Amino acid sequence: MKIAVLELVRRPGRFVVVGGALTLLTLLLLFLGGLLDGLFLNSTGAIRANDADALVFSDDARQSFLRSTVDDDVRAEILAVDGVGEVGGLGLSLLGVAIPGEREIADGAVAGYELASGALPAPPSPGQAYADRRLEKFGARLGQTVLVGPAEVPLELIGWVEDTNYLLQNGLWVEPDTWRSVQTTNRPDAPVGAGEFQTFIVRSTGTIETDELIARIDSATGRTETLSENDAVFAVPGITEQNATFTAVIGVTIFVTGLVVALFFALLTIERQGLYALLKAIGGSSRTLVAGVVVQSLAVALGAYLLGALLTAGLAQILPPSVPAQFELGRAAITLVAVTAAAVAGGLISFRRITRIDPATAIGAGA
Repeated sequence: MKIAVLELVRRPGRFVVVGGALTLLTLLLLFLGGLLDGLFLNSTGAIRANDADALVFSDDARQSFLRSTVDDDVRAEILAVDGVGEVGGLGLSLLGVAIPGEREIADGAVAGYELASGALPAPPSPGQAYADRRLEKFGARLGQTVLVGPAEVPLELIGWVEDTNYLLQNGLWVEPDTWRSVQTTNRPDAPVGAGEFQTFIVRSTGTIETDELIARIDSATGRTETLSENDAVFAVPGITEQNATFTAVIGVTIFVTGLVVALFFALLTIERQGLYALLKAIGGSSRTLVAGVVVQSLAVALGAYLLGALLTAGLAQILPPSVPAQFELGRAAITLVAVTAAAVAGGLISFRRITRIDPATAIGAGA
């Protein structure tokens, strides 16, 4: 074990190649993870921000906000269901946002809502909006009046909210009548009537399971499709497919990480065969020798992860705002565990080769 540590200290150049490869792989893993988290969070924030137990869509909407319409009659039927605590409307309009002083039009999701939540304050006054802080990267500032859609409906930005975007569009949260005005003015082909929303946010009294609540709501209305918050999140177009794709790519990258370490230490074991034979001859056990390999692989992996994380942090500073990468501490921790585990597993591949070294044969061959 001490020999393994001394080799790391005295001959670090021997590990530069594998360390460089692991650094690049770590950078790739962190960047892919950041893209996955950014795509997911910025596509589903508008749903998760409402603290909903259930979301009620019209039964012909195929679980889509943009195809759904619910009205006050449906609200009354939901409120009559035992176990329902609060019901609030939610509607979304995807439109361009012109920001004063900026040449490019930002993507926006204007959301009309009724219920405050942990992420959302009470709805603002007519003509005002809370903006998702991501819009700040596009040049938006509090106190500005942005123009929404081709009809250039003015909205005054009065506060920031976090993690409230929808389909990668920057959230602008307004009171219901302002949303209806924005939608009807910009989309006269799809007007919204008084009392209409795209979905109702339902919060239970806490005395009923979510599945039972959903069944009761759909049974009571006879014309709705109700989803749990989690199901509504994964009903967002592309979410399931993108998660599966990125997860597969990340998994393959982790496998390659282990493979790189395994190949490096397999070659290093062949090079050290005479040394290992000598150490065995003077009483060193195979377990101790393998432990030294594991320590070295772990140290190289940790060093590569640290360097890869620093490179990723630097990359994050120069990414344009249109790239929805979002680097979360949880993802960084998962990547650290994955990289170190893959490195240790790769180092352990040398176990069999080391245990099969015959001290007498190896020493004799080197004489």
